[in-house]
Amino acid sequence: MAVYKRGYRRYDGPRVASQWRRLMVLPRQAWRRLFEQRLVLVVFIVGMFWPLLCAAYLYVSHHAELWGGLNASIFEALKVDGRFFRLFANTQCTFAVILAALAGPGMVAPDLTNGALPLYFSRPISRTGYVAARLATVFGMLSLITVVPGLLLFAMQAGMAPSEWISENWTFGLALAAGFTLWNLVVSLVALACSAWVRWRIVAGGLVLAFFFVTAGASTMINTVFRDNWGSLISPARQMFGLWCAMLGVDPPDGYDTPSALIALGLLIAGLLFVLERKLRPVEVVS
Repeated sequence: MAVYKRGYRRYDGPRVASQWRRLMVLPRQAWRRLFEQRLVLVVFIVGMFWPLLCAAYLYVSHHAELWGGLNASIFEALKVDGRFFRLFANTQCTFAVILAALAGPGMVAPDLTNGALPLYFSRPISRTGYVAARLATVFGMLSLITVVPGLLLFAMQAGMAPSEWISENWTFGLALAAGFTLWNLVVSLVALACSAWVRWRIVAGGLVLAFFFVTAGASTMINTVFRDNWGSLISPARQMFGLWCAMLGVDPPDGYDTPSALIALGLLIAGLLFVLERKLRPVEVVS
């Protein structure tokens, strides 16, 4: 048969690599490119300073000889409880948003701008696999400054504290893992959705920051004008703060409701996935 008579057909022969190994090619190459960007690397390194300071705080709190001459109020300040881990989590969540604003827009926008999606999807990679690979890239980077330091601090505290501390506060470790996982998922999807929607990396990065900070300001304005707390539902940052308080045993903000917060975050995740489903297509038919 002549070559010009053979139309394009997707490869259906034997596949040596597994589906998981094929998908991990994208995150592996993306991580290498991201860490070659100086600004991303600087923010990543700065994001590690706060966990180091918290680790130093834990060390000092368990060595009374370093502060034995101080009054009793210092002992209460050095107590490690849910408020300590909430402060740590809130700070790292902010760094996660900044890092996602720098790293996330470069995941999808170049592929859409340069028309690379047909090239990806002509290989044994589906749209779901492509989104999962891009999501794993951003999610994995954010986990390095959130989940990993959080669990290391919890393990450090459990190792230096009396044996009964872990039996009384084991939920802190579960709260850190679950809370950071949920937050990283939301932030990663926001970064990917903004990248797919705008297609310009700089504008998409600014849109990621604006999404979180503008919604937080708008929720405060709505609550002030209507003298109610329902405006907080539009701010994922405020809902996550309430979840941290609930999971770490700290008094939540006034009017906070855990089921409402989970529903609001769930609807946000569903909406972001819908945006990605609409935008990430190899071809677009315009009528």
